[in-house]
Amino acid sequence: MATAALFDFDHQALPDLPAEAVEHGEVFTRRWVVELILDLLGYTPDKDLAELRIVEPACGAGAFLGAIAARLSESCRNHGRPITDAADAVEAFDLLEKNVAHSQELVVELLRANGWEHGHARQLATSWVKQGDYLLNAASRHRADLVVGNPPYIRLEDVPDDRMHAYRSACSTMGGRADIYIGFYETALLSLKPGGRLGFICADRWMRNQYGRKLRQLVTRRFSMDLALIMHDVDAFHDQVAAYPAITIISNQEQGSAVAADTSRAFGASQARNFLSWYAAGEQRPAMEDAYQAARMPHWFPDEDSWPAASPARLAVLEELSERFRLLEDETTRTRVGIGIATGADKVFITNDPDLVEQDRLLPLAMVRDTTSGTLRWNGSYLVNPWNSQGELVDLTDYPQLASYFRQHSGALRKRYVAIKQPERWYKTIDKVDHRLTAQPKLFFPDMKLTIHPVLDQGGLYPHHNLYFIVSGVWDMRVLGGLLLSKVAEAFVEAYAVKMRGGTLRFQAQYLRKIRVPDPNSISDGDRAALAAAFDNRDVKAATEAALRAYGLAELPD
Repeated sequence: MATAALFDFDHQALPDLPAEAVEHGEVFTRRWVVELILDLLGYTPDKDLAELRIVEPACGAGAFLGAIAARLSESCRNHGRPITDAADAVEAFDLLEKNVAHSQELVVELLRANGWEHGHARQLATSWVKQGDYLLNAASRHRADLVVGNPPYIRLEDVPDDRMHAYRSACSTMGGRADIYIGFYETALLSLKPGGRLGFICADRWMRNQYGRKLRQLVTRRFSMDLALIMHDVDAFHDQVAAYPAITIISNQEQGSAVAADTSRAFGASQARNFLSWYAAGEQRPAMEDAYQAARMPHWFPDEDSWPAASPARLAVLEELSERFRLLEDETTRTRVGIGIATGADKVFITNDPDLVEQDRLLPLAMVRDTTSGTLRWNGSYLVNPWNSQGELVDLTDYPQLASYFRQHSGALRKRYVAIKQPERWYKTIDKVDHRLTAQPKLFFPDMKLTIHPVLDQGGLYPHHNLYFIVSGVWDMRVLGGLLLSKVAEAFVEAYAVKMRGGTLRFQAQYLRKIRVPDPNSISDGDRAALAAAFDNRDVKAATEAALRAYGLAELPD
């Protein structure tokens, strides 16, 4: 990225922003943050800014608009242009009449202070700032070189139903419980000219949660994610808000290199200048400062399900591993990730009585408690199994003990949704039993654990639904277990998984499937032996050391 000389964050004072409480999703951005975003976009006064079109979707009291006007004014002076040449260079929207009036006065005052005629200043202020709903205004579809700002953060339940319906009709990415800032991203991105760029400071939850999936899909398929600068602890706004903000720079071009960066509470105007210098220079060496960390990656993550969260240095390593290695679940190695059986009535379907029903209707069941030590120790749980080996429900007339037992509990079984939906199959479990799975060697993973915890079943047990499992047609399960016991494998899960209170991770199938692994045949005999031994001994340190060699890594950054 080539960016011109950095604009002075304290270059020109603007009138104070109003201190009123957040209204209509307004959260006013501090001036140095505004200047940082404009610099990241390359909107600097050494360029002929009158030739560009910059749009601000929700101008509020003018935090971005004032900085834009100041830079545009200086640019016109630098290039010998009258300010009226910039009549079409800015377009700003806001829903509230008071904000439009305040922003227009701000523009007039600033341009007058820069020596431009009052009449021209008034004409431009009226032309640039309009009252309207950006998401529903046809003018917002006009092509833009740059879109910049702090979209309003309004929860779904705070938007009137008729307006939310209109937003959803206009913005296809606003599915599920999407907050309206999702629509601002979509509308802004689709308005960009080829090579155009978006620079927002906004909540970053869309990068990982379910309602952001369609937006991630849009970005992944059609745009380039250039920068994600996480600013959760930074004093970026005039009001104290728990918005989990991040600055994102996204451009309308094929995906190129991308920067992941994180900040601490110490990140302010001075540190922003330093970060900007690193970013603008195209540095390949990671930045590791007290106030921020940053790493440049050859690509952004292509996955649409969720984007990972970790330190920039670790994200860079995960991206590199994603480029070099295949996913854990893979047809070539016939490796599959799955979840154990859900019954809908565990109190009925799970027993420790080996004489409860006919012997062939009792399936030995692995429970989470069986995996606690790291070595599988079966506690004698059985599934009262209504499925035959062909995957069909058994005929209860063939199993009088089973029939009697189920009829004793028919009230509880028939109340389940699965039984209401199929009343003639009232004694079925939610999931079918795949009898082939029982005899296969497999790795079990408890759903919730502080650290990754693979446990080997040599065959003989069927997993309960609080256990996830991995089976493979190629891998030696002890070698694979050693890889998955390592901190390298855990880093993938940690980057994607939901983290519960106390730091507990969810080791669900969708997160296990994010793990990348080397080709089994590429691992040396020595490392295979080391991984297997580390797994047997539950030695995470030894497993990690062998895994680093197998992945070709010198270290795993924190």
